[in-house]
Amino acid sequence: MKSDINYAEIAQSAQFKSLMRRKKKFILPMTLFFFAFYFTLPILTSYTTVLNQSAWGPITWAWVFAFAQFIMTWALCMIYAHRAARFDQDVQQLKNEWGGERG
Repeated sequence: MKSDINYAEIAQSAQFKSLMRRKKKFILPMTLFFFAFYFTLPILTSYTTVLNQSAWGPITWAWVFAFAQFIMTWALCMIYAHRAARFDQDVQQLKNEWGGERG
């Protein structure tokens, strides 16, 4: 089925540019945070002994940090899924405004 959507015109629209700015404003800091948090553990364990100290009994801070990475990954996934659903709604609204298929 042929689409009536003029993508070049949509890409120049204020609504589309606003959507892309909002997505970039969300995705870039989240990605930078993820990489910084993720790579901090191997860097600290390779070049320092700061995480070798006991946190609780025989459990060191390295283990706490490693477990926190699982929590951080899960949390970022949930945050992204929630925000992506909003972005999808905005895309659907754009499609509807520009004569795209409904649904």
